[in-house]
Amino acid sequence: MSKIVIIDTGCANVSSVRFAIERLGYDVTISRDPAVVLDADKLFLPGVGTAGEAMKNLEERDLIALVQQVKQPLLGICLGMQLLGNSSQEGKSDVSCLGHVPASTSLMETGDLPLPHMGWNTVTPVDNHPLFKDIPENSYFYFVHSYAMPEGEFTIGRCDYGHAFSAAVQSGNYYGVQFHPERSSKAGAQLIKNFLEM
Repeated sequence: MSKIVIIDTGCANVSSVRFAIERLGYDVTISRDPAVVLDADKLFLPGVGTAGEAMKNLEERDLIALVQQVKQPLLGICLGMQLLGNSSQEGKSDVSCLGHVPASTSLMETGDLPLPHMGWNTVTPVDNHPLFKDIPENSYFYFVHSYAMPEGEFTIGRCDYGHAFSAAVQSGNYYGVQFHPERSSKAGAQLIKNFLEM
């Protein structure tokens, strides 16, 4: 059986991610113990709040160096995805992030559409990426965010809200989704299952 670990970032949606994984029939551990994290088969990095607060939390919990050592697949969720980038414009000055995805997060350009981008929107997978296996075309996922990563060679799923942005990314063993799969009904459950079985 796979060892599945949610990295204990101290953020509010850790429990909902755990319940979503358990509903699929998997055992999951929430931990920030380096031995437990580095021994996992699959890792989740959830995040809510602002990039500055989240990076401060990671620093206080000695998690920045730990995440840098990870060799197994890791899935960042919502702010957790943004933290995988180089930096975030969220705050009074740019916040340095983990630097695994070669992109920076900036305030969304949405035209006349309100921020935050909140609610259900469709995601278009890029190149039939296995993270989106068996998820019907034009499936809806649940978003809550005002900042986003641009599209680039790391984009594996895109979404449009005024302008196109990266809804899912991959760089080596680091994956990220801007939406909340744990709140995204059947499509979200399938995506979590795909990540666990990849």
